[in-house]
Amino acid sequence: MIDFHGQAVIVTGAGRGLGRLYAMELARRGASVVVTDLGGTMHGAGSDPAVADRVVEEIAAADGRAVASHDSVDSPEGGQAIVDTAVEAFGRLDAVISNAGIFNSVPFDRLTPEQWRRMLSVHLDGGFYLSQPAFRVMATQRYRRFVFISSSAGNFGQPAEAHYAAAKTGLVGLSNVISIEGARYGIRSNTVLPTGISRMVTETVGDERFLAESGFLRAIRPELVVPLVVFLASAECRFSHRNYSACAGRYARVFMGLGPGWLAGADAEPTAEDISDHLEQMSATDGFTVPESIVDEVLEVCDRRGISAMPGNADVAFPDAAGDRGR
Repeated sequence: MIDFHGQAVIVTGAGRGLGRLYAMELARRGASVVVTDLGGTMHGAGSDPAVADRVVEEIAAADGRAVASHDSVDSPEGGQAIVDTAVEAFGRLDAVISNAGIFNSVPFDRLTPEQWRRMLSVHLDGGFYLSQPAFRVMATQRYRRFVFISSSAGNFGQPAEAHYAAAKTGLVGLSNVISIEGARYGIRSNTVLPTGISRMVTETVGDERFLAESGFLRAIRPELVVPLVVFLASAECRFSHRNYSACAGRYARVFMGLGPGWLAGADAEPTAEDISDHLEQMSATDGFTVPESIVDEVLEVCDRRGISAMPGNADVAFPDAAGDRGR
């Protein structure tokens, strides 16, 4: 059994929906949980401390340990306060599940700067404001985990969600860098793209008959997302820098791959016409690699060119830089 006894976990947006399920399952497995939720509406309006308090009461009723945090992730002070709550209550911090968010649908040509900024402030800024102080605490320990809740809406696109898509995909970039910089401290960071019915779905659809009769909506039970998030938050997860989708009981890795592309001659001066002529080769996806960082891409190109990326040391031989390959 994957066990969390002796570990403290922060779950943001844990008062309702998927966040609540993550918190409940982690507590069931022995984690001491900081249940963080401002208690606002799906659109980010208002607050209600009872939302987080009720989940803490549920956990306590099941003989678990939890405390509530009513701070918002959308400010540096709020992120720090959430981390302080974990350390003060439990003396440590082992995992952070960055799940808090808001949602609304606005066609791109009608999206206002205020709506854009508000979405990024909660999802992307909030991810940073919480993870930075958490990282500082985790760096003094070992085997610590970040799980950022991203979205297929961003990685693959969804109409009327430019602001939400940009914010959620930004978390992938944040997670990637944390995974690189955190490696020396035993910190792992991954993301989850969940599909599970929640108020984000029910309030957006609004058609009660459709909600009741849709086979797909019945299939995307939110409980099906929980196992993936719990695993990634555990010490059993020994990898980093990955993204996984959970949808209706199907779990799959999501990745950005790099095709072999077209390599112009070393002394060539490529033109736009050359790009047009080689577009099919440039666009091919067979033989892709999945770079672990920008360094992997640079080293791969240097290897193909037969040159060194190290100044003043042209004789350095570089190994194959990309660890994950596809055919």
